[in-house]
Amino acid sequence: MKSKTSFEDSLGKSVVLTGNCAGCGACIAMCPYGCLEWLEGKPNLCKKCESCGFCARVCPRYSSSTSKLETFVFGRERKSEEPFGIYQEVCVARATDTNMLKVCQDGGAVTALLLHAFKCQFIDGAVVSGVDRKKPLYPVAKLALTPEEILRCSGTRYSCSPNLLALAEALKQERTSLAFVGTPCQIQAVRKMQMLGLRLVAHVKLLIGLMCTECFSYEGLMEKHIGKKLGVDLREVKSMNIKGKIIVTLKSGGSRIIPLSEAKEYAQKGCALCSDFSSELADVSAGGLGLEGSTFIVIRTKEGKNLVKSAKKEGVLIAKPVKKDEPALNLLVRL
Repeated sequence: MKSKTSFEDSLGKSVVLTGNCAGCGACIAMCPYGCLEWLEGKPNLCKKCESCGFCARVCPRYSSSTSKLETFVFGRERKSEEPFGIYQEVCVARATDTNMLKVCQDGGAVTALLLHAFKCQFIDGAVVSGVDRKKPLYPVAKLALTPEEILRCSGTRYSCSPNLLALAEALKQERTSLAFVGTPCQIQAVRKMQMLGLRLVAHVKLLIGLMCTECFSYEGLMEKHIGKKLGVDLREVKSMNIKGKIIVTLKSGGSRIIPLSEAKEYAQKGCALCSDFSSELADVSAGGLGLEGSTFIVIRTKEGKNLVKSAKKEGVLIAKPVKKDEPALNLLVRL
């Protein structure tokens, strides 16, 4: 790839126009000239591109080398007998705080780890996904700076949240120890930035990756299907989860079911390009994997291992090793 190339000649043609954009926000966050803006779920050129080439170098959908990233993060490439990437341990975990479990997804392990890291002053902020105040269920990038803000951002979003957009705010506020929570494509983008030694991510100390098969368009799944087809007021949706089907839980106590075969209609086209279900470049990967009330955790790096160990020691997280015949492990391998 040329060291300098314009947005139009790289991401514009090969990623955005083809519908393969991951919607991570990396290109916008990285642009040193402010040439790009977030518009209708994708980057848009808002002024003349200076052809610095940075957007193309950090995009997870453009000219990526998984082997180089693995070597950068782990010091080696994955082996053929590592179907879900390089890791040190796998376990099934659950937060011990009952109030946290009421608002978190599955076992609440990600939120528990973030709050513990914050309490121990390992981090002074976390880039997470929040929800728009005026648009129900619409995900937005959020820089959480207090335990209360982290807790309010718990739960899973099923539409794309451009989390990398919050990195610029963290840099502006001179945060020194940041956790980043994101989908596999977003984790890939952050690792590409780290490998380039970019100042934007110099303060990112912990990456928690969310297991992800695909994201769904907000206009399609939320507004068209849930809002119009099912006749559900989006403001009355308490939570959503996927357990072989999409379960929409209402604040009234009822629920609605959406078969995955129907939801596929609204899946982002770019997600079909991704072969990384379990966020293989994260420090810690987390997902539901069909579990009820628990989170499947893949500990990949020394930083991830130390954090989980500390959380267990302080009693904020309960975790048990995964057995070889565990259904969730078999599902992870298949996915």
